[in-house]
Amino acid sequence: MDAPAALEDTVSAQPDGPHGPLIPMPDLTPDDLRAAVSRIAPSRVPALTQHLFEATTNAQQTQSLAPLRAFVHSWAVFIAIERYPERTARLHQLERIIDVGDQDPTEAIAEIQRIREAAEKEAGL
Repeated sequence: MDAPAALEDTVSAQPDGPHGPLIPMPDLTPDDLRAAVSRIAPSRVPALTQHLFEATTNAQQTQSLAPLRAFVHSWAVFIAIERYPERTARLHQLERIIDVGDQDPTEAIAEIQRIREAAEKEAGL
């Protein structure tokens, strides 16, 4: 099976039960990240595309892979979170708690950090 067909099969897999991920965690390549985002958050594809363009330009200008690594890290974490609807909903709820500012944000910030750390681990970062 060729690589694009394999990716399509992987990304189109069914969710693993009612609380499982919407899609498997993709490989950490720009094409696979874009395919995953187009499946779980299609409205975010333009932002991903713009971020990739900027990261590529910055990498060329600075002669460093750091901007591309930051791109991969950012979108891998985004996908790892967004592929679980309950996790995404909880993250947005915590962000609203912080944005509203009518209660101590300490616990919300700590939980957001735990969500992001779990997402990094799932993504292999």
